[in-house]
Amino acid sequence: MESYTIAEASERTGLTAHTLRYYERAGLLAPPSRATSGHRRYSEQDLGMLRILTRLKATGMSIAEMRRYAELCRVGPQTYGTRREMLEAHRQQVLDRIAALQTDLELIESKIKHYAEGDTRDLASP
Repeated sequence: MESYTIAEASERTGLTAHTLRYYERAGLLAPPSRATSGHRRYSEQDLGMLRILTRLKATGMSIAEMRRYAELCRVGPQTYGTRREMLEAHRQQVLDRIAALQTDLELIESKIKHYAEGDTRDLASP
């Protein structure tokens, strides 16, 4: 089974070594196996978990929710339903944020158009 040093895991995931250690301390990642030298060795499964955690964080999931998700993953397949429910709820939060951002973007675009056209009417906002 192939395994990776912390530097290799960092390179493959885009996370710093400091972040990898933090994720371990925070309970987001199970402690990786160790080489006979005592150095961490990350498996493909560890890297997969790091990739999903990175996406969950990027989409606004809290550390506490990420920890809960990771704990459920470590329990095993019997938690698929709970994990699916968590991800469905998170997906809805992401969709809501996207909709809000779309509304914000539309306002910004209307202001750009207003200024580009040289419209001198005051639209009651800066």
